[in-house]
Amino acid sequence: MDIEKLNKLISQGESEVVEFKASFDKEAIESVCAFANAKGGKLIVGVTDNGILKGLKINDETFQSWINQIKTSTSPSVIPEIEQVEVKGKSIAVIHVTEQPIKPISYKGRYFKRINNSNHQMSPTEISDEHLKTINSSWDFFQDSMHTIEDISFEKINRFISMANQKRAFPITDDPLTVLTKLQAIRDNKITFGAYLLFTKDNPIMSTIEMGRFIDDISIKDDVTIREDLFSEVELIINFISKHINKALIFTGKPQREEKWDYPMEAIREIVINMIVHRDYKSSYDSIIKIFNNKIEFINPGGLPEGLTIEHLKSGNFISTPRNKLIATLFKEAGLIEKYGSGIKRVIDAFNKAFLPEPIFESTNNFFKVTIFNTKDYVAPEIAPEIAPEIAPEIVTKLIEIITKNPYITVDAISKIINKSTRTTKNYMSILKKKDIIAREGSTKKGKWIINKNMESK
Repeated sequence: MDIEKLNKLISQGESEVVEFKASFDKEAIESVCAFANAKGGKLIVGVTDNGILKGLKINDETFQSWINQIKTSTSPSVIPEIEQVEVKGKSIAVIHVTEQPIKPISYKGRYFKRINNSNHQMSPTEISDEHLKTINSSWDFFQDSMHTIEDISFEKINRFISMANQKRAFPITDDPLTVLTKLQAIRDNKITFGAYLLFTKDNPIMSTIEMGRFIDDISIKDDVTIREDLFSEVELIINFISKHINKALIFTGKPQREEKWDYPMEAIREIVINMIVHRDYKSSYDSIIKIFNNKIEFINPGGLPEGLTIEHLKSGNFISTPRNKLIATLFKEAGLIEKYGSGIKRVIDAFNKAFLPEPIFESTNNFFKVTIFNTKDYVAPEIAPEIAPEIAPEIVTKLIEIITKNPYITVDAISKIINKSTRTTKNYMSILKKKDIIAREGSTKKGKWIINKNMESK
């Protein structure tokens, strides 16, 4: 590494891929382990935490001794590359650590992972997940030593086959056990964790979902505990939610009346299916659904996988890696999942079309939470036709209504709601901005729309 590049790294400070150490010690080896379990990185030894050059005494045996210490105290063994750089007359060592193909790496029986600019000791769940990713598998593919084929329902397997055959060009004709064997839900005549959860005869504790209808933050009007096979849980949850939200009949002049719920039901169904498919069933926590007067909260064990962000989810532009690959595969076979990774975007689109606020998505290490809102008191402002004569008055009204409901909505999403091209919609918004009816604050992707307060007086 040349001096200029090293000085630049030091000036930028510690990060997800760079750490400083004044000397080589056990904490330095922990950092090597943390980098190896993440994306790799550089450990710069001879520099203090605040970036001050301290320098090192280095002889012919120094680096070989460090490598031996790292090799013998990590498992599987890590053998990094170390180089010496002279900066302002002081010797600095740069330890280059690459991401290891077989993970997780331990240091004296403990596991560390680099998160932001610090080392994080991994939990048992994180250790397990890293191992499963390494062997390209997931927890639900492993054999369930506590249950046997006698614990699953052939009736439920046949129901799954019937659901799958409704969308298949070539229907499944095999017997139930052969079907599950081909799908790797049964291996060596033993059921997997996924097979048990999907087709259980019992009421498994690990799939518990607690649901409640709340009058306020602490007062519960109605509640239910659901413990069923995963396919049945979808309908049971939808039924409970439907029982506790409002539905109106809309007369449109068509022969049949249309139903309008407080929330778009297709979006709720998508959220529920995502809860069940992506839940961390190894967690001791239950899934929770809270229904309030103006919102519903869905709280699920298991945060987003490493490298996946809320923004990725909302855009739909990412490669989906299901936490439970077997469960996701069978839900897809049954026609309950259309395409991996596109569900959240469809949820957002459904709320935009219903003129409801965009759902809030939150992720921590242990939980993923979705909050949806039902705004009943919205009244669109009256728009004088002469404000923007270039645009039809009903379209102006609709545009104002849309961005009032969701200031962060994109032009693409608006174009779908008003059934116009993106180019035409951009033109509409440009006209409204020029006439000082609306304004844009922030960037195209992360900014928001603002309706000028003096709009109605124009």
